[in-house]
Amino acid sequence: MNILSRCRDIDGRAFRYIYNIQVLPTIIHSQTALTWRAKHGALQRHPAAIFIISQPSTAATDAQGVMKSNPMAHVDDLDASSLDADAMKLAEMGYKQDLKRNYTVLSVLGVGFSLTNSWWGISAALITGINSGGTVLIIYGIILLALISTCVGISLSELASAYPNAGGQYFWANELAPRRYANFASYLTGWLAWAGSIFTTASVALGTGAACVGCYQLAHPDFTIQPWHVFVSYQVVNIFSFFFNCYGRTLPLLGQITLWTSLVSFFVILIVVPAKAPTHQNARFVFAHFVNGTGWAQNGIAFIVGLINTNYSFACLDCATHLSEEIHRPERMIPVAILGTVAIGFVTSWTYSIALFFSMTDIEGLTGTSTLVPILALFYQALRSKAGAIVLEALIIATGLGCLMACHTWQSRLCWSFARDRGIPLSSYFSKVQPRLGVPLRAHLLSSVLVSIVGCLYLGSATAFNSMVTACIVLLYLSYAIPVVCLLIRGRNNIPHGPFWMGPIGLFSNIVLLLWTCFTLIMYSFPFTMPVGPGNMNYVSAVYGILAVIVSADWFMRGRRHYRGQVQRHGETAGLVKGTAQEKGEAVHVGGSDVS
Repeated sequence: MNILSRCRDIDGRAFRYIYNIQVLPTIIHSQTALTWRAKHGALQRHPAAIFIISQPSTAATDAQGVMKSNPMAHVDDLDASSLDADAMKLAEMGYKQDLKRNYTVLSVLGVGFSLTNSWWGISAALITGINSGGTVLIIYGIILLALISTCVGISLSELASAYPNAGGQYFWANELAPRRYANFASYLTGWLAWAGSIFTTASVALGTGAACVGCYQLAHPDFTIQPWHVFVSYQVVNIFSFFFNCYGRTLPLLGQITLWTSLVSFFVILIVVPAKAPTHQNARFVFAHFVNGTGWAQNGIAFIVGLINTNYSFACLDCATHLSEEIHRPERMIPVAILGTVAIGFVTSWTYSIALFFSMTDIEGLTGTSTLVPILALFYQALRSKAGAIVLEALIIATGLGCLMACHTWQSRLCWSFARDRGIPLSSYFSKVQPRLGVPLRAHLLSSVLVSIVGCLYLGSATAFNSMVTACIVLLYLSYAIPVVCLLIRGRNNIPHGPFWMGPIGLFSNIVLLLWTCFTLIMYSFPFTMPVGPGNMNYVSAVYGILAVIVSADWFMRGRRHYRGQVQRHGETAGLVKGTAQEKGEAVHVGGSDVS
């Protein structure tokens, strides 16, 4: 008896399956207490439901010539009895559940905020920003970037809610782009996102490593910091963070610990520094003091190039999306984590900056400090105690280590999910999850090694290394912009909406994201200071060029033939469960790909 030839679920997504079963499905409850029912020869779906399929005949064919022996022609390596509603949704996208869903919304928020960590970013780029606009740049730049980041967060949250997948932006591009361009759009997005994550991790490792060396120098005034000292510290903190990401079961707890470490450190510094500062600046200095130490004749250009430093404090908002396969109900939880990151980031970074600016006594002393860590020098000015300054800087280092661990989690999930779709060379090797540890160990190791290699650039040119900070910001924006462009071309109302959907506000946010991406791509390529020489050149254009060569070469030599795009993935979606599940009469979920 053929009870289903084609049905359409409540989202409007169509599934093309022909099941030839001998008895009607037995209606049962799923984990979410939802049901399927058979009526008038057609099966109507209720969300996230499951039903029983009896063993089909093994010899005959129906009138349409479909073999009854194997109603699911493409069998994937999934065990239906182990799949929950979230895994079913993932299977409908063409993926099996490889990682355990151990994260809660708080732990995902912890990883997301620990990575973005806006107030820590202000600490790392404090003096550079002040030279390019003074306190005005930081105070009002944070407000501007918080508003823009809210639009970015809404854009990402809408897509993460509609398509909760660890691939994030590269998966969205593949689903939304016109079929002819879908594979390359997805492939390019994946490389932009992965490269951005590598450069971000390198910049955090440098900031944390430099802080460690600066503390040693403050305690030993005769010690002169050399580039290789910072390089060694960079490698040590990178290796340290690598090992902390090697055991999947502890990562959710680690995310919560790093979140509370960051917030406690923030409150301690917020209270201690203004309380202990011998004098305080007036409100005019904090809210209206503009400085142009860049050499640019136009103050507006000086302000714009200085925005890079403030923008760095709100980068990497996509982090939570790459944990979509490690949390239950990701379509609801991921938007909470993304927008929560922006909200906490604004409150902490803005109040933190105000407290520091009121406590400043000697800006020139900060720029010329022998520790090479201006925020450490500011602590020393305020507390007039080396021990006290080092303790406060230790809180900065602890927060930086949490940020670096979150970076490793982020970049490893990006690398693993991209390898899963054969986006990088040796994908079959790097797409494996280590079953005992519960993490994509090989992808994690690859990304960490690349971060170590990138750190070698600091020995040759600190200026060239700093250009990667700019690159990490712009590359990530580009990776967000591609799926948003594809969404607007497809039509915002022509895709299945998730629980988080903002309608006109979402459209406005999409437009803001695209305009800001174009702005940063152009303006952040300007030199930071004038006149320009080899020692102060902005080499970000060279970074773009090198990445373009790598991506193009891999695409034409390997990617265009082997990349697993929407056509292949949708074709494989039909094989959701083993044939043995049918033989045992186990619960089986009907999933599928979008068809017109």
